[in-house]
Amino acid sequence: MMDPTTDNAGRPGDADTARSALEALRAEIAKAVVGQDPAVTGLVVALLCRGHVLLEGVPGVAKTLLVRALAAALALGTKRVQFTPDLMPSDVTGSLVYDARTAEFSFQPGPVFTHLLLADEINRTPPKTQSSLLEAMEERQVTVDGTPRPLPEPFLVVATQNPVEYEGTYPLPEAQLDRFLLKLTVPLPSRQDEIDVLTRHAAGFDPRDLRAAGVRPVAGAADLQAARAAIAGTTVSPEIAAYVVDICRATRESPSLSLGVSPRGATALLATSRAWAWLTGRDYVIPDDVKALALPTLRHRVQLRPEAEMEGVTADSVINAVLGQVPVPR
Repeated sequence: MMDPTTDNAGRPGDADTARSALEALRAEIAKAVVGQDPAVTGLVVALLCRGHVLLEGVPGVAKTLLVRALAAALALGTKRVQFTPDLMPSDVTGSLVYDARTAEFSFQPGPVFTHLLLADEINRTPPKTQSSLLEAMEERQVTVDGTPRPLPEPFLVVATQNPVEYEGTYPLPEAQLDRFLLKLTVPLPSRQDEIDVLTRHAAGFDPRDLRAAGVRPVAGAADLQAARAAIAGTTVSPEIAAYVVDICRATRESPSLSLGVSPRGATALLATSRAWAWLTGRDYVIPDDVKALALPTLRHRVQLRPEAEMEGVTADSVINAVLGQVPVPR
């Protein structure tokens, strides 16, 4: 494993090098995934904020390929868990195993002990197994038999799910959703993007062999460490902080919502806005940064009233309406 205080070339990480590495990371992912730039950007923002990501989309839109490409472009350990109805919590976290040679129980780590965990189709497993990730995502540790065991740093969960109206899905509970920093939707590609996908496949692209596609590790733990240090110095004016609070408070007053954004959601929006400001080359946050990250940061933290849902109202439409109503600071 790479020394977290040095970059990929063995030099101490710095902010400019880290920004260049993360821009290269986005370019590497694009070698495998066509036309999903917002989702790629969201994954990079989550890495910078030490947050977790929920990817939602219908089958076949490259959700899993997107995460695999991210893992291939990072010099970090990665593991994948395919969530199924019969998956047990211990299959994710690990368990105590009896060793007949020593007559003792020893802990066998589960796949959660990695830097990047792909939780594939997380809403196809029952809530008991879904909740096995709660402690890992929030506390960055796993407790088995009363003993807490820390997870590696950095640690990121990227979960994919099909829309909840599909058969065989279990909606994630609010407590689980709140652990995700971002909920990114992966839409069907445009006509031109779909043509590009078919052209790549006709030329021999194999989604199971990303190395052959040219995806190489271009960023590592040192880049993330340097970037996070730089983001910590990004200026947030009192007016921007008030703007974030006003947006979140407005969701609590929306007649279409039974549950608005909590204070934790407000801190998440501030964190993602700072990361986006730094990625775009600024050391201060502007209202456009907040608007750019409002949907992916807040859409899974609100709950629609049944009557609003029946009328076709969506969480995104409510948040967009709030952004249009809350005064923008100058």
